[in-house]
Amino acid sequence: MQTKLVGSPDEAAAEAARVIEIAGQNAIMERGRFDLAVSGGTTPWKMLELLAGSRLPWSKTSLFQVDERVAPSGSPDRNLTQIVLTLPLNCQASIRPMPVGSEDLDAACEVYGFSLPDRFDLIHLGLGADGHTASLVPDDPVLEVTDRRVAMTETEYMGTRRMTLTYPVLASARRILFLVTGDGKDEALSRLLAGDRSIPAGRVENENSLLVTDRKVVA
Repeated sequence: MQTKLVGSPDEAAAEAARVIEIAGQNAIMERGRFDLAVSGGTTPWKMLELLAGSRLPWSKTSLFQVDERVAPSGSPDRNLTQIVLTLPLNCQASIRPMPVGSEDLDAACEVYGFSLPDRFDLIHLGLGADGHTASLVPDDPVLEVTDRRVAMTETEYMGTRRMTLTYPVLASARRILFLVTGDGKDEALSRLLAGDRSIPAGRVENENSLLVTDRKVVA
């Protein structure tokens, strides 16, 4: 995994936004559109804010969700809520929200899976202190799903069930961008860099992966 070490969370967000902007411009030049997936959590908020003011051609960009909590529309628990609050109106037509409000969540996963591009141009991922990425969380059967592109966690994680892209989708992306900042993640980050498959993030298999972080750790 290629690694870019920066000095602060703000610098990490700026570098991640720069990487996405360049990937988007290249994808649009080569294929006419840019298919991007963004993870939840607080880490990408600044990155999204910077992307909104960048030269990324939003009219030719589709912004999918990597994962989402099952919570009411507008809830602060929903990743979509922060995406909408962060992106100005002229960018919001690009958003492709996960349908977690559906009564049949398994069917909703199938529908969202059909809406995905054959291959994402870039997927942004985070890293939890427990080694999870997307909503591929420790000890949940969702880790073993290989026959569906989108799946539900079977148990609640931190109070909610989650909808998430699965490993095959991550593996097929043209590029993976891990953005890791903040305290409490050094052990998980060391294990990720060491290729430790005992944590969910360590099971992401994509040869074109970039880690942007402000944490100086040794694998």
